[in-house]
Amino acid sequence: MIQLQEISKSFGERVLFEDVNFVVGPRERIGLVGRNGMGKSTLFRIILGEESPDQGIVAIPKGYRLGALEQHLNFTGQTILEEVIQALPTEFIYDHWRGEKILFGLGFGQDDLNRPPSDFSGGYQIRVKLAKVLVSQPGLLLLDEPTNYLDIVSLHWLAQFLKDFPGEVLMITHDRSFMNKVSTHTVGIHRRKVKKIKGPTHKYYEQLTLDEEIYEQTRQNQEKKKQELESFIKKFGAKATKARQANSKKKIIEKMDEIEVLDDVPDLRFSFNYKDIPSKFPMEIKDLSFGYDPSELLFEDLSFSISKGDRIGIIGKNGKGKSTLLNVIAGELNPVEGSIWRAPGVSQGHFGQTNIERLHLSNTITKEIASANGGLSFTQVRSICGAMMFPGDDAEKPINVLSGGEKARVMLGKILAGQSNVLLLDEPTNHLDMESIEVLCEEIDAFPGAAFVVTHSELLLDKLVNKMIVFKDGRASLFEGTYKDFLNKIGWDDDSEEKPVKKVGKSKPNHKAIDQSEDTIKKIKIEIETIESDIMKLEELIDQYEKLCQEKSSKGEEIHEVSAVLGKLHKKVEEKFKELESLSEQVN
Repeated sequence: MIQLQEISKSFGERVLFEDVNFVVGPRERIGLVGRNGMGKSTLFRIILGEESPDQGIVAIPKGYRLGALEQHLNFTGQTILEEVIQALPTEFIYDHWRGEKILFGLGFGQDDLNRPPSDFSGGYQIRVKLAKVLVSQPGLLLLDEPTNYLDIVSLHWLAQFLKDFPGEVLMITHDRSFMNKVSTHTVGIHRRKVKKIKGPTHKYYEQLTLDEEIYEQTRQNQEKKKQELESFIKKFGAKATKARQANSKKKIIEKMDEIEVLDDVPDLRFSFNYKDIPSKFPMEIKDLSFGYDPSELLFEDLSFSISKGDRIGIIGKNGKGKSTLLNVIAGELNPVEGSIWRAPGVSQGHFGQTNIERLHLSNTITKEIASANGGLSFTQVRSICGAMMFPGDDAEKPINVLSGGEKARVMLGKILAGQSNVLLLDEPTNHLDMESIEVLCEEIDAFPGAAFVVTHSELLLDKLVNKMIVFKDGRASLFEGTYKDFLNKIGWDDDSEEKPVKKVGKSKPNHKAIDQSEDTIKKIKIEIETIESDIMKLEELIDQYEKLCQEKSSKGEEIHEVSAVLGKLHKKVEEKFKELESLSEQVN
């Protein structure tokens, strides 16, 4: 455990936080929340010793190790497995299976382990760095936005890993649903103060709202009392008979602490600019296929219609073609086969990762937003800037000095500058804080047109979608239903255990539960007994190989092969437990 005592930090006249006091207790998983720019990452750097506080200390027990995700992407290992196992603690230095297990959980395959880090994209290189942190087994894990660049499958794995982690966790993430799955406590930075409460984020925000309501009520009561006292003094101060009472009331006013009016906290406040069209079906997609190499298609024979009001989630593992599909629908890529029909008057608002990269870095925010619609007046452009949390002179900042979250808000502003009836949104929550994500979710929900959303945010999926394009089993298919329906009927099992997704136009969804006969249940129970027996045998084998590993290690012998077998045995046990869980649900 560590303790923060009277920590304060400022940059010039800007105070980030002051008099911070809290303890990270044994086995606590703490979610650190607060608006962008409030000092969350700075507090992390102070705990790590990378930044000095203006005052106060961070008390860390002797021998207690901290582990944090490195921001630079320098690699020294010849392969990603070599890179990761460099971080193994001394007592596990030969347990290479531990690195393999974590790499598998983060979405790497068996064939990837011996490939060099340079073979992978920036997002996957960050996963390698995350794997190094997780395998190092520190006392405290400090994770700043660990969910960025992870798909839903890897997020589920990471959440379970962090819940099982034997030490402590302090994390920053914009993904509220992920944080709530993992955290036991929430620490929030708000108005330069830091508060810790037990429970998930919604309890913190409920307490924050209550505290501010009490503060404002106290301020109003004091203001009312002060006015009453001043009125008495003004009325009776000059009268000899009331002079003593008037002086007494003056002293009461002098002793009152000044309770200032709380400053407004800037909020993302906007509405998408909707352009109405007569057609109830703005788009129709028929037999759509695409691949950068025509012999290796990312998706094929995809057909569905889009209605006004549809909220279509595009989900699946990273690298399977989700963003590519959105770019094909946007018209930025031409399909290999198939067609996209657009109703007359269709206007698309496209928020894509590549679009953000195309922002003109030398432009100011106002100039960049104005470039999306030459018909807007200066006042209208400044109004959009204000809605995107760039008030006054902030709107004249050049794009090249903005953070990732600020650039995302500029891109949203460009969409607002035009009129649209179909929204195409690729990971729109990346870099936004929780409060801004809530507003974005509300506005997508309120939009009268149709919206496609590529996202790993289960919050957005839960609240918004009524259909999904699911990238699974090596193909993309339409699933008609909510995200909860998808989890109940299909879920995020490993590829080898995945149930088939409905193929559009090939079969009709079966909404009736399948009655199981007694014979079927008996067969399932026999299968359960077999799997339980297999698990026991595998665990006996693991014990034998671990002893063999220790013997070879003590003799200085090579244990790479034994370690590799151990990794495979552990993975097999995990697979058997998943099978057991799935079968057990069928007979319960």
